[in-house]
Amino acid sequence: MIPYSLLDLSPIPEGGDAGQSMRHSLDLAQHAEQWGYLRFWLAEHHNMPGIASAATAVLIGYVANGTRTIRVGSGGVMLPNHSPLVVAEQFGTLESLFPGRIDLGLGRAPGTDQLTARALRRNTTHDTADTFPQDVEELMAYFDEPRPGQRLRAVPGAGLKVPVWLLGSSLFSAQLAASLGLPFAFASHFAPGFMRQAVDLYRRTFRPSESLARPYVMLGLNVFAADTADEAARLFSSLQQQFLALVRGTPGRIKPPVDDIESMMSETEAAHIRRSLACSVVGDPDSVLLGMQRFVDDLRPDELMITAQIYDHAARLRSFELAAQAARSLTRPVPL
Repeated sequence: MIPYSLLDLSPIPEGGDAGQSMRHSLDLAQHAEQWGYLRFWLAEHHNMPGIASAATAVLIGYVANGTRTIRVGSGGVMLPNHSPLVVAEQFGTLESLFPGRIDLGLGRAPGTDQLTARALRRNTTHDTADTFPQDVEELMAYFDEPRPGQRLRAVPGAGLKVPVWLLGSSLFSAQLAASLGLPFAFASHFAPGFMRQAVDLYRRTFRPSESLARPYVMLGLNVFAADTADEAARLFSSLQQQFLALVRGTPGRIKPPVDDIESMMSETEAAHIRRSLACSVVGDPDSVLLGMQRFVDDLRPDELMITAQIYDHAARLRSFELAAQAARSLTRPVPL
């Protein structure tokens, strides 16, 4: 069986609020634990009306406190928004409270617009690629055992060896993850354009490290499952509407599903959304299993990160339950 995990953005639907969304995230995590998901990750976004996970470390603590065994982490923390020391202290705190259950996924995008990036006290005078590799290494060093005479430490954090992942949608993070010997998660669920090149680059250039002997790839996959194909397609329309709003520069809360999404957008908009959401499996249980197996056979990920932005919480629970049932039936491809 291939490991399967869950990415949640703690979506805020129209008519809902952030507090309700966070409680729904905890409820989803508790169900995911029962359904066999390995990890439950939350993502940092800012100034996004439909996403409640901005204070990612705080929400991770809330979810970890309400679960028992599932790993909880970030998918990811946007490191350019923070000092490495602060992130080390936050995740050192989480690891101290929930030992052996915390993951730290790192991204180099701001997770927001330039106006909000400046409000986050980021240094916007240079490309984050200039400092991201050094920031990652500095952060990882805070989790090492302190050296004699070391004056600056993460407390808590030092010596805790919190697992670090690199996240990305380009070749940059793939190459960095390979050079540092870290596991790599690709954001194929919304930006699949460089997926194949990035995975190939990571695997070809991977250097074993103290924490990881072989390359380890996680791929994001949208899975919208329902008891009928028509209902799954309706559920998927909420995510399509969310991307349409982003294309038009009008982000908002998660909208209710519609029956005819194609009539709401131009051909150019539809083509863009199809490209962005190409890594999506939508349908009834049988077609979802078939689609997920094709994805695994084609890309050969070491782990799946399943996600779905669904308006109705009960429908969201059902979708992730069906996705878990399918994931447990997946067979690993024969090694090349």
